[in-house]
Amino acid sequence: MYHGEKILLLDLLKVLQKHTDENYRITQTEIINILENEYGYENLYQRRKRIKDNMEKLLRYSERSDANEILYHTSKRNIKNNETGETEQANVYSNFGYVHDFTHAELRLMIDSILFSKQIPSRQRAELIEKLEGLSSKHFNSRMNHIRTLSSDGPINHDLFYNIEVLDEAISQSKQVSFKYNHYTVDEKNRLVLQPRTNREGIERKYIINPYQMVATNGRYYLICNNDHYDNVSHYRLDRMANINILDKERKPMREVKELEHGLNLPKHMAEHIYMFRGESVTVRLRFNKQVISEFIDWFGTEHVEFFDQTEDEVSVRVRVNKEAMRKWALQYALHVRVLSPSDLVDNIKQDIAQVMKNYE
Repeated sequence: MYHGEKILLLDLLKVLQKHTDENYRITQTEIINILENEYGYENLYQRRKRIKDNMEKLLRYSERSDANEILYHTSKRNIKNNETGETEQANVYSNFGYVHDFTHAELRLMIDSILFSKQIPSRQRAELIEKLEGLSSKHFNSRMNHIRTLSSDGPINHDLFYNIEVLDEAISQSKQVSFKYNHYTVDEKNRLVLQPRTNREGIERKYIINPYQMVATNGRYYLICNNDHYDNVSHYRLDRMANINILDKERKPMREVKELEHGLNLPKHMAEHIYMFRGESVTVRLRFNKQVISEFIDWFGTEHVEFFDQTEDEVSVRVRVNKEAMRKWALQYALHVRVLSPSDLVDNIKQDIAQVMKNYE
């Protein structure tokens, strides 16, 4: 079967992309075998010069453009010139390898983030991982069979990626968005179901919000926004949104939203809102056993954190954080952590602990 020169160039590139990388190289003979066995070429051994010429074109293009680098080895060989009958030295190319955009470690990192996402359905995870695997050679092995993750067989909103697209467009256009917001409940047959929130009359609530930024944290996607009926920051789970629509009305400027008056400082915002609760951020003083320092840094980071009053076993710290988030975190680590101020937060935590005691009476 005859293939045009342009087609041959493309097929040569495909062979390198699929069968090689920086660690796995192939020879010209192996390239010919692959072209004949997988791409339908015939009698290429009789036309080896055609392969050589096209490989040289591909190498020149790789070197002179922004295309991915092609690795190869060059050696000298004495070859008889059929036209002159004289022996000449010529370059011989071998050991070809394609440098992919992503290393194996980078691909594994991205695949792991998909595997352990708590809201992407299993089927869509598999499709995304297959696409990522296609970004490297066949020698890349994400070791899917050796990794286990939580299943997502429960009620799931399969419109997550659609929601991301719509919200991205709304943010770009500075438009408001409306949607219904789902929550989990148990039906009359004790089955877990996902259904829209309702008002006191049992009518499904319609949310109108001003979107500013999408973020991923704790294995979930959130929208940083403002509920149009209020003046503070809100956070909504993207996988809980349904019937999402872009409205014609311009979104509320950030300067009119509490905590966003000077714009969105995303690293600071995320450090203060570790559970993505709404409400104000305050300066909190707490004291804990030094064994908890690593866990504390994992949650709150290293910026806007001040340690003081250190002893052999304990240390105190000041951190600015969402008050409700600290309330939950302090309960989670109550065996090792004691909140010192503000006083109303201390009182709330005491009430929570008292209620926990009642629950176990």
